[in-house]
Amino acid sequence: MIVIIKSSPDTAEGGRGLKLARDMAADICLIQGGVYFAEKERLEGFCGTVYALEEDLRMRGIRDLEKGVIPIGYDGLTDLAAENDKVVGAF
Repeated sequence: MIVIIKSSPDTAEGGRGLKLARDMAADICLIQGGVYFAEKERLEGFCGTVYALEEDLRMRGIRDLEKGVIPIGYDGLTDLAAENDKVVGAF
């Protein structure tokens, strides 16, 4: 299962998406403002795999990523959606 988070960490929606992923032991994919979760100290010990859309990281000038965050392109996002049995989003 993968949860797509598009809202920034300082919003209720973003926090809800991260909590859902944590509760469901799901991976997350960060897009749009959600890529701010990829910055250091924002994932609060999240244990799943974290993907972040490269273009959105670049547009927001985010370079110093939390360890383990995997940058992906649009093709990678499409592959994630196709490979996972459940896709939940976008918060």
